[in-house]
Amino acid sequence: MEKQVVAPLDENKPRRTPNFKWSNILRGDNRALWTILALVIILIVDRMVSPSFFTVRMVNGRLTGSLINTLDGAAPIILLSIGMTLVIATKGVDLSVGAVMAICGAVAAVLINRHEAGSDNILYYPGFVIAIAILAGAACGLWNGILVALFDIQPIIATLILMVAGRGIAQMITDGQSPTFSNETLAFMGQGTIFGMPFPVYVALIALVGVFLLVRRTALGLLIESVGINSKASRYTGVNAASIKLFVYIISGICAAIAGLIVAGENTYADPHTAGMWSELDAIVAVVIGGTLLSGGRFNLVLSVVGTLIIQSLRIGLYISDLHPNANLVVKAIVILLVLLLQSKEFKQAIGRLFKPLLKLRAVFR
Repeated sequence: MEKQVVAPLDENKPRRTPNFKWSNILRGDNRALWTILALVIILIVDRMVSPSFFTVRMVNGRLTGSLINTLDGAAPIILLSIGMTLVIATKGVDLSVGAVMAICGAVAAVLINRHEAGSDNILYYPGFVIAIAILAGAACGLWNGILVALFDIQPIIATLILMVAGRGIAQMITDGQSPTFSNETLAFMGQGTIFGMPFPVYVALIALVGVFLLVRRTALGLLIESVGINSKASRYTGVNAASIKLFVYIISGICAAIAGLIVAGENTYADPHTAGMWSELDAIVAVVIGGTLLSGGRFNLVLSVVGTLIIQSLRIGLYISDLHPNANLVVKAIVILLVLLLQSKEFKQAIGRLFKPLLKLRAVFR
């Protein structure tokens, strides 16, 4: 048999980078591009509906405009989607984040009102109140993680328990009321600005950068993906799958707590009944739009944020349009379906087959 000779690799020789081809897009090889393209299209449509959509003005030291409102309104859902991305990457789901928002907002409002009433207890000071509310969110995440990781309960059932009970817990904390507060520190969480930009935008950005560095500059991201792909196999390779699951649910709880503080600060009251209602669904849809599969495995935090911006820009666009309010949810569902179809490899391959004759014709005249 003739022996094959492999040429040695020249380390100094530059490697060729594959050329960009539009045919690759039609075959579905550029998920990120399609997701960003969907956001751009929706923003363009918003601009067509409202010519002043991209207009940004400084009013009383605060940037205002539809675009700023989109970023500001998206901040709580961005926080939820960050935690949800990690949870879904482990082949889980967290349906309780909306209820956790209500719980943590209620905790903060009740404690801060005791401080406003004149209590000298250090635990009622704004900094400690915020920390306690975040710890409450972490405790909720730990509860979910214990049910999923240690008791092996299906994530959708385990988190559904807190989703249902959480509203009741929030109402017990507030005695069924919606307590208002006037504390400037807590209100700043939702209403404050830095250099004109709403404070919640900074919080969401810091959370994104922090979690991104944590999972992409360490081995944690690979461990999360390995647990999502095959939890049993990952255990055989020495990965503590239970600890990874506990960690991601705690992160999800913390993100939900911060989102709850932002919403409470924006409203200057805590509503245990409706705070964060259905926010978990927006977070899940944002993660799926971002390309993270519900079956677990590979995830992309940045694209999850893009998915959130798609949802929020769509919501703002429907709000400023003359469309009947009852049709908003239907239109929103249709647009989200179209975005998901654009990300479907099979759908894009079908589109590619339709355009294949045009690509061949282009090659003939080249």
